[in-house]
Amino acid sequence: MNNLTEVAKAGGKRMTAFGVITIILGMLAMLAPGVTGLSIVMFLGGLVVVSGILRMIWAFHSGSIGRGLLMFAIGALTLLCGVGLLANPLFGSGMLTILLAIYFIFDGFCEMVVGFGRLGGGGGWLIFGGIVSLLLGAMIWAQFPLSGAWAMGTLVGIKLFFVGLAMINGGSAVRSVAAT
Repeated sequence: MNNLTEVAKAGGKRMTAFGVITIILGMLAMLAPGVTGLSIVMFLGGLVVVSGILRMIWAFHSGSIGRGLLMFAIGALTLLCGVGLLANPLFGSGMLTILLAIYFIFDGFCEMVVGFGRLGGGGGWLIFGGIVSLLLGAMIWAQFPLSGAWAMGTLVGIKLFFVGLAMINGGSAVRSVAAT
């Protein structure tokens, strides 16, 4: 039983350390949101290129010529989209920003609808969260050409920061449970 306690304590310490690293990465992302946003687009472009190549290879295992040609064409289109993201990351950043603004506006609207349905039990927080999402979506949309890379970088930085806090909290909880 003592060995299990030591393993839990060590795991809690590692989780806390990774939480601190994640918070640092989040702050760096918020300090350089443009670089972070363009890095996200480049990483996504690389993933899409690999996905397109894999789909094209997979097409040879389709079982029929018609289905194989269709799967190869979808793979080629995926590959072209990935190359497009890599060749012009500012355009990709703009497209992702438009999707992000639409997402926040739609999410805010949905949260408010659900919040009004639950006015007694926590609905107020949903309405508040919906208003924040709507405002964030509207701000990103209003500053569209300029908000591309910085919006993604800032939001990823904020997300990393809060994930790091959660990891530190989790690591502390694991260590305290192991100590008892």
